Amino acid sequence: MIRSYLAVDIETTGLSPEQDRIIEIGAVRYIEGTAKEEFSMFVNPERKLPERIQNLTGITDEMLNDAPKEKEAIKKILEFCDGWILLGHNLPFDYSFLKTAAIRNEVDLGQRGIDTLALCRTLHSELSTRNLAAMCSYYGIVNERAHRALEDAKAAAKLYECLIERFGTNHSELFQETLFQYHPKKQEPITQKQKKYLLGLIQQYQLNLEQEVDQLTKSEASRKIDHIISTYGRTIVHK
Repeated sequence: MIRSYLAVDIETTGLSPEQDRIIEIGAVRYIEGTAKEEFSMFVNPERKLPERIQNLTGITDEMLNDAPKEKEAIKKILEFCDGWILLGHNLPFDYSFLKTAAIRNEVDLGQRGIDTLALCRTLHSELSTRNLAAMCSYYGIVNERAHRALEDAKAAAKLYECLIERFGTNHSELFQETLFQYHPKKQEPITQKQKKYLLGLIQQYQLNLEQEVDQLTKSEASRKIDHIISTYGRTIVHK
């Protein structure tokens, strides 16, 4: 059974690895089940946080304003992760964001990991809900700051140790790493038509855009145009 690993968790602006961004990373190195070193960092997503994410996490735009941007943050977390088996609850979600950010910034991310959610689905098939909150409640794990990266990483590690204690003797074969793969969807750049229209909206309503227009993807530009129109109305500038 694997007892040395790096528990990791992230908070994000949304659910799409390609279109959303990481806002917080938490990780803890465990050696033989004992926590040894922690990593915690806010990440500036260079965009406004949706209200629902602020309500869920307690993280605000002000907390992220002076945080490192993605390029610096992803390199630091990958240095901390280097060579370690990752562990997390619903790890494929966290992995997809980390992998996509790594590719965007031309760095590499390993593929070995342990997903405690997958373990719970196998070992606790009798439970109707197996998210991290439900499993912490089931095992009496206290997580006073749920939906914060470092605390959720620690909670996932505690859950893993509980699972080992209960099932490890008879199901040791389950407590092994698996290979994770994620191939980000190709994002088309903003079109000239979109760029012209978006710049017209920005000029007409005197808006400050969190990202450079040229850096937007086609889908990001479309969402921003729709948001501006729904908020301010349609511009008189023709597409």
